[in-house]
Amino acid sequence: MDFFKLGGVILDLLNMVFGFWNDQVSLVFALLGESPVEFKDGGPWEVISGIEPIFVAVGSSLVVLFFVIGFCSESVDVKEEMRFEVILRMLIRLGLAEWFVANNVTIMKAVFTSVGNLVGLLSAGNTTKLKIAADQAEIIKDLGFGESLLMLILAALLSIIIIICGFFLIYTVYFRFMKLLIIVPLGSIAYSTMGGNRMVAHTAVTYSKYFLSVVLEAVVMALAIIICNALINAGLPSCTGDYADWTKTLIYLCEMTFTIALTVGTVKGAQSLVSKALGI
Repeated sequence: MDFFKLGGVILDLLNMVFGFWNDQVSLVFALLGESPVEFKDGGPWEVISGIEPIFVAVGSSLVVLFFVIGFCSESVDVKEEMRFEVILRMLIRLGLAEWFVANNVTIMKAVFTSVGNLVGLLSAGNTTKLKIAADQAEIIKDLGFGESLLMLILAALLSIIIIICGFFLIYTVYFRFMKLLIIVPLGSIAYSTMGGNRMVAHTAVTYSKYFLSVVLEAVVMALAIIICNALINAGLPSCTGDYADWTKTLIYLCEMTFTIALTVGTVKGAQSLVSKALGI
C-alpha cells in the first residue's frame, strides 16, 4: 500500500534541507563578495571609522619614537654615519611610515574591493545548486516500507548534520568580518614600526601578512564551496556498483553529507590554507 511508503516524505525532507543549504551558500557568497565597509549596511564600519583617528594619533606619535630607536640602534658613530644617502634613507623610511599610518584604512578599502570583485568573478555562474539526482529520487519514491523507514531515520540524522553545517558556515563568515573589523584600527600602530630599523619594522610585516591571510580567506572559502558542490553533484562513487539500488542511495546521501561537512571544514581552515600556500 502507498500509505506505508515514505518515499515522498523523505524526498520532501531532503529537498527542504538541501534548499536550506543552498540558501546558506547563496548568503555566504553574497557576504564574501561584500566589503567590511558595506557589512550590515555599514553600521560596524562607522564604529571603526570613529575609533580609527585615535589609533592614527597614537601611531603618528610612535613613528617618531620608533625612528629614534632605529637611528640609535644603527648609528655607532654619528659623524661617520651622517652621510647624505643615510640621511635620505632615514627620511624616506620616516615618510613611508607616516604615510602608511595615515592612509592604512584607504589601502585596506582598496584591498577589500579587489578581493570582493575576485570572489564575484569566481561565483558568477559557478554556484552549483545542491540537489538530489533524478535517478536517486526515483529509487527513494519506490522504496518499500522497511527500506523507506530506515531511509527516513537516516535522512533525519543527515538533515540535522546539514543544518548544523549550514550554521557553522555562516558563523565562520561572520567571524571573518569580526577579525577584519578588529584588526583594521591596529594597522596604524603596526605600520608605525616602519620608522624603526629592520627588527622593529618586522611588526609591520607580520601585521600585513596576517591581514592579507584574513582578506584572501574569502577567496579560499568561495573555491571550497564551488569545488565541494561540484563533487556532490558528480553522482555516485564507482565503488557502489555491486550494491542494491536502495543501498546505493544510502551511500549517496551519506557521501553528500560527508562532502558538506568537508566543505565546512575547508572553509574553517581557509586562513591557515592561505598562509601555508602563499607563505604569509
